[in-house]
Amino acid sequence: MAQAPTVRANRGWWDASADDYQAEHGAFLGDAGFVWCPEGLEEAGARLLGEVRGRRVLEIGCGAGQCGRWLTAQGAEVAAFDLSHRQLQHSRRIDEQVGARLPVVQADAARVPFAARSFDLACSAYGALPFVADAGAVLAETRRVLRPGGRFVFSVSHPVRWAFPDDPGPRGLTADRSYFDRAPYVEQDEDGEPSYVEHHHTLGDWVGLIVASGLTLVALTEPEWPAGHDRAWGGWSPLRGRHIPGTAIFTCERPA
Repeated sequence: MAQAPTVRANRGWWDASADDYQAEHGAFLGDAGFVWCPEGLEEAGARLLGEVRGRRVLEIGCGAGQCGRWLTAQGAEVAAFDLSHRQLQHSRRIDEQVGARLPVVQADAARVPFAARSFDLACSAYGALPFVADAGAVLAETRRVLRPGGRFVFSVSHPVRWAFPDDPGPRGLTADRSYFDRAPYVEQDEDGEPSYVEHHHTLGDWVGLIVASGLTLVALTEPEWPAGHDRAWGGWSPLRGRHIPGTAIFTCERPA
């Protein structure tokens, strides 16, 4: 699956699914909350981005802008973009409901529409990177728009989950495919055209892509499933969270 058909498929899927996604997960994400992952790790406590007040921040794959809205409330100057126009319409809806204004644009993460060295920080909470054919291009573009010394933090499904069925129950604890199988997951419509695409990279692949982009990997966070958190999200669940990691969060920096 090359980049162009991947973009077409995922733009269509997210435009068609945005209403259901926001209805199902909106309360968990909050109108202005920064949640990194289904495990519920919040930036307010984790501080993976460091100090954001007075910083220019880019959110990549912003969905309905919940993270960007939280960053704005902390004193950051934020710009955000997403592939899906319908997701951005939900961002505008929330802005109008809460009296906020998050600047958003529609764009492909492999072609970031901002000037070089425009941002101090960049972030992506399950946005864009799992859904592009060329994750290296996204990383390189992010490095380009970061200022020297800038930080990029992004979360994705933990690569080890690729070997297990996307099932929150006991079936999801038995591996049924190879962790090293990098063939993308592809759904097709009734005409046989791709309608959803997700790409897989091993942990080693991610490290290699980060290094090749010119960024430096400074931390890898694997959030544990917290006690008392009983909400399942697709294949993420308390049962699976007690046994296998569900999320990988990479903290990278552009060398000064």
